[in-house]
Amino acid sequence: MWKVIASTLLITAGAAVSAQQAPQTKIDLDSLTKANWSEQELANVRLVGEFVQKLMNDHDFDYVLKRFSNSRYTQHNRNLPDKMEGLVGFLDDFVKDYPDYSYDVKHIYADGDYVIFHSHATLKREDRGNDQKGLNIIDSWKIKDGEIVEHWDSIQALDGFMRFYSLISGGNIRNDNGVF
Repeated sequence: MWKVIASTLLITAGAAVSAQQAPQTKIDLDSLTKANWSEQELANVRLVGEFVQKLMNDHDFDYVLKRFSNSRYTQHNRNLPDKMEGLVGFLDDFVKDYPDYSYDVKHIYADGDYVIFHSHATLKREDRGNDQKGLNIIDSWKIKDGEIVEHWDSIQALDGFMRFYSLISGGNIRNDNGVF
């Protein structure tokens, strides 16, 4: 009897841990889509939406490398290594320290070959939805021939910890692509 109870508790605890580790942040493209976007702009937004969901929320780095890796990807955030492999390597290490890191898209803008996401990123699950915690991020991507080829961002730390983190990590220049 005790073995059955213990097994049930272990299975329940395992399911609870798996549920806690499952990504809860999903990009709701349907609610963020604009009626005035062209079919190409909508396709570009969907491409970037899939990329961001898999990279920033699902942390499915193998998928990102298989689906989005290309030699034309140029990183303009000077604190990140260049190319898709550099970005994925950086985030893979980052989420080992912050496994609950998530990226909640608040607004999407599309203009021809450019897609812009305005988002709220947080490191801790309990900070999701709290605009006093985490990072305010504006990411811009350029799409060419159905591939993401360039990325720029602007990041605002919203709390003391993130300001401190940005200060310490902000001085590491990891690519020579320039910010523009």
